[in-house]
Amino acid sequence: MNQVKICGITEEQEIEWLNEALPDFAGFVVFYPKSKRNLSIERARELKAGLRPEIRSVAVTVSPTAEELAQIEEAGFSLVQIHGPLAEGALDAVSMPVLKAFNGKDLAHFGEWESNDKIAGYVFDAQIPGSGKTFEWSVLESIPRTEKLTLLAGGLTPDNVADAMRATGLHGADTSSGVEREDGCGKDKDKIFAFVRAARQEV
Repeated sequence: MNQVKICGITEEQEIEWLNEALPDFAGFVVFYPKSKRNLSIERARELKAGLRPEIRSVAVTVSPTAEELAQIEEAGFSLVQIHGPLAEGALDAVSMPVLKAFNGKDLAHFGEWESNDKIAGYVFDAQIPGSGKTFEWSVLESIPRTEKLTLLAGGLTPDNVADAMRATGLHGADTSSGVEREDGCGKDKDKIFAFVRAARQEV
């Protein structure tokens, strides 16, 4: 069954909905003030504490420093999802599993991370993460398929995620804007449930 990640969680009400819908992962954006979904590490810790234990918490960040990674690990997240480049040695002190995110513009660097034992999986996203736009999925055909987790992101909605899973053959799907309200402020309960069902092809 396909894995499902709902990202960009910001409210207690959304935690309650996730506990009902039971995706595999819940993502919290930290240390990235450019995002409207950005949270302080303290707020993210508070929210994730309300998740059912079977939902794994993911701290989502961009080019974190070693100090920021230490704070994420200390906060007790299940995984950290890293976008963008990292300073050399930034991962040295990290023992938690890492999801490395690749956008259309940096997929060429995939090979540099493939042999890193700390990488538990990959997220393949659009050119601009969080933009709600898809990308040409055929570029993923050259990505080696291993036991490491592979998640597709970028413009996925309840309407297109089942097709995306069939087209790419990845392990699962990741969405944020695809399950938000029409005004773009916060998540929509019905969309969350519809996305989880469609991603797992239970419809």
